[in-house]
Amino acid sequence: MAEMHTHALHFPHAPRWLAPALLTLAVLGGCASAPPVDPSAPAVPAPVAVVAPPATPFARWVADFSASARAAGITEATLHQAFENVRLIPHVIDSDQAQPEFTRTVWAYLDSAVSPQRVDRGQTRLSKLSQEVGTVPARYGVPLGIVVAIWGMESNYGSFTGDIPTIDALATLGFEGRREAWARSQLLAALQILQQGDIARADMLGSWAGAMGQTQFLPSNFLAYAVDADGDGRRDIWGSLPDVIASTANFLARSGWQRGQPWGLEVHLPNGFDYARADAELQQAATAWAAEGVQTMDGTPLPPLTDSTLFLPAGARGPAFLVGPNFRTLLRYNNSTSYALGVSLLAQQLAGGAAVQTPWPRDLQALTRSQLRALQTALNARGFDSGTPDGVMGPATRSGVRAYQRSLNLPADGYPTLELLERLQ
Repeated sequence: MAEMHTHALHFPHAPRWLAPALLTLAVLGGCASAPPVDPSAPAVPAPVAVVAPPATPFARWVADFSASARAAGITEATLHQAFENVRLIPHVIDSDQAQPEFTRTVWAYLDSAVSPQRVDRGQTRLSKLSQEVGTVPARYGVPLGIVVAIWGMESNYGSFTGDIPTIDALATLGFEGRREAWARSQLLAALQILQQGDIARADMLGSWAGAMGQTQFLPSNFLAYAVDADGDGRRDIWGSLPDVIASTANFLARSGWQRGQPWGLEVHLPNGFDYARADAELQQAATAWAAEGVQTMDGTPLPPLTDSTLFLPAGARGPAFLVGPNFRTLLRYNNSTSYALGVSLLAQQLAGGAAVQTPWPRDLQALTRSQLRALQTALNARGFDSGTPDGVMGPATRSGVRAYQRSLNLPADGYPTLELLERLQ
């Protein structure tokens, strides 16, 4: 009994569910100094041993991660702050594993992303921000309108930044395992943010995927790019607008934003233009595009864009855009061409510029993931290599679609349509 008493007193870091068992052991250990039992007293049954419930798999994962975080320099105080009440969030796993069957057309996406209401509200916020943050974005060579457009796209100008604890979300994703290496790296970055004192654990909130604050930085991006612009000693992308604006501008500046260059513009293509030249891999100066007959919508000279690319988000029937290096920088913020176009067009309209002038082909339907897989399978069967059928539109699929379109003497824009799928089937 004395030996049991000794062990019971050496669990300073025991989890809370183990406390009752340890208390029982401590009480039993106290019997070592109890007075002798009267032989004439009735026999007392032996105490039943209290067995602590086994740790859950999630708790074991957290313990394993904590050991690696400790080795990486995270203190016991930070680990306690982060994981004392950490919890598994099942709907984070559901969101991560979900692959929506139905996709949206780019024009449906832009109808929401660059709605009249968002433009109106953004213009109001842009006017006020010019007084609040002054020349902060200019220090980084990034127009304030671009930063405000990202702010509008990511959190509707700060009105909703996410309400899921970042530590819980990343621990859940790490435990689930599909992207464990990525989640562990982001969770370690989140612990470093806590340890540096930029934000309290309870206030570190964001999306189910771990993106945080008013412009949705991942923890690793926060460590790399967040700025204390208001001078309070903390980088606060949740509550400080100067910090939000400066951090976002710094991200873009250090990701390749070229001072003084526009993102791009809508253009008019000449009759008979080879749509296959609208390829992300084909980059040339705006002067070279002008020599091929590419014009601005109002007939003025093309801006001096370097390494520019023609972008046809809806194929040959939709608008055409000439985009430069700054458009590609926006893709580093969010690797979606629809997102980058949304930010660009929103910023353009916040500054009083025009909306898209060429009508979108709204009669076209977006292919579902199943339909796109069927298209890829059919292209491969016909000898038009489109890569592994996965229901995701990528360069290989676009190349296969172009080759098939050429075989039919159709504009080789690489845009998948239901009509093409029906022809293949």
